[in-house]
Amino acid sequence: MKQFFGMSQRGSLEEALQGLHQPQFIMLLSNDTQFEEHVKALEKRYPGVPSIGCIGMCYQTGVVEHGVGVIAFCDGITAAANVLEQASTMPVKYIQRLEKDMRTVGGSSRDTVCIDFCSGNDACVLTTIYTALKRQGISLVGGTGDQGKVSANGRIYQDAVAYALVRNQNGRIKTYKENIYHQMGDYRFIASNTDRANYILGSLNGQSAKQVYKSILHVTDEEILTRTFQNPFGKINGDDTCIISIKEVNGNALACFRQVNDSDVLILLELGDYRAITKETIRQICADFPRRSAIFSVNCLFRYKLFSEHNYMQEYLREMAALGSHAGFVGYGEHYNNRFVNQSMTCVVFE
Repeated sequence: MKQFFGMSQRGSLEEALQGLHQPQFIMLLSNDTQFEEHVKALEKRYPGVPSIGCIGMCYQTGVVEHGVGVIAFCDGITAAANVLEQASTMPVKYIQRLEKDMRTVGGSSRDTVCIDFCSGNDACVLTTIYTALKRQGISLVGGTGDQGKVSANGRIYQDAVAYALVRNQNGRIKTYKENIYHQMGDYRFIASNTDRANYILGSLNGQSAKQVYKSILHVTDEEILTRTFQNPFGKINGDDTCIISIKEVNGNALACFRQVNDSDVLILLELGDYRAITKETIRQICADFPRRSAIFSVNCLFRYKLFSEHNYMQEYLREMAALGSHAGFVGYGEHYNNRFVNQSMTCVVFE
């Protein structure tokens, strides 16, 4: 298979589509003012080609912040795209769409992946989708777009998740998740006074969550939002850690980008040697796939900000480009199978 990346910093879809011929699946990454216009134009240009889209930044060797980008697969893939609606209340109502698409595309854990763009309520959505995917061992990679809108096959939806099943006809696929954080000290917290609907973390070990965070790290209220780049929370999930970013201070509580529940066990994380960790991820991919057709990734907005502040973003994209055809988008949360994580990178590699 082959991966196409086209972009326009000025938001010209025509410019971004130059050189794209006979796509078999398309992803659209647009800006909030042109999204609807681009969705309609894309469907008109390539009618019937499975497509999903959202509002967000994208990248290949550089980042498109406010324009438009198109990532397309061709020459050897089978794909189906659709949407689960009512993401905030009852996405399971539409699960038969995914089950039907799975039968149409066929495939298995060896050669098929699900890519999704979500408008919100990610944890519930992922649990719903993965109940269907796990029966065939199909992995999922995706993320959250901006403005609560997604598109599928030329239509725009709110409160929904757009997904695509992509089968590699000529080789394997494998998904990866990269975590650049590790546990700080031996802090362990029991969460309480949470508001699941608004992602509020009220108390840690019976004390104000805000005050606990401030006391350990010796930061002010104003410094909390930037300090989360270095020290997010983590939720232990088996042998894995789900990263939880802080969104804002809410009185004596902390609003997060990921749901926290009463009695969740949390730890405090600290930033590791992200350059070395990136090199290890690349080494592992090369070991698993001596020949690579494409890599599609989702990087968290906070990773993008962190890397940019440390003048590492361009270097990072150059290193990933050495793997071959690499492209992706900047999400407001990352999806990996049934897990909704923050400040991470998830990707799928095509042989």
